[in-house]
Amino acid sequence: QVQLVESGGGLVQAGGSLRLSCSASGRIFSLSTMGWYRQAPGKQRDLVAVISSSGAPNYHGSVEGRFTISRDNAKKTVYLQMDSLKPEDTAVYYCNGRITETISTGIRDYWGQGTQVTVSS
Repeated sequence: QVQLVESGGGLVQAGGSLRLSCSASGRIFSLSTMGWYRQAPGKQRDLVAVISSSGAPNYHGSVEGRFTISRDNAKKTVYLQMDSLKPEDTAVYYCNGRITETISTGIRDYWGQGTQVTVSS
C-alpha cells in the first residue's frame, strides 16, 4: 500500500524558514507529479506548488519567489523550502503524489496526513 509521510512542520516567526519533506513508500511503479497543498481553518485546500517527474516546478502566485519545491526521485521524496514566511502562510500542509502502483491499477492521487505550519507575527 502506498503511503506519503510528511515531516518538517512547526512554529516559526514571520520572516523565518521551514523545510517540509514528503517521502513515498510502498508498492510504487512510478511517481508522476508531486506537490504541496495547504488548508487554513475554514478555507478550502489550495495548491501551493507542484513539480513534474522531470523537475519542472509551478507555484501559486502568493508563494512564488519565497518557496522552492524540489524532488529526489531516487529517494521518492519531495521537498518544500519555505523562506520569508508570513502569518498568512499558516495552514496544514499536505503532500500529494500522482502514483502508479502497477500498470493494471493505473495512476492515482495519494495524500499525506498533513503537517501544521504556524507563522507568528
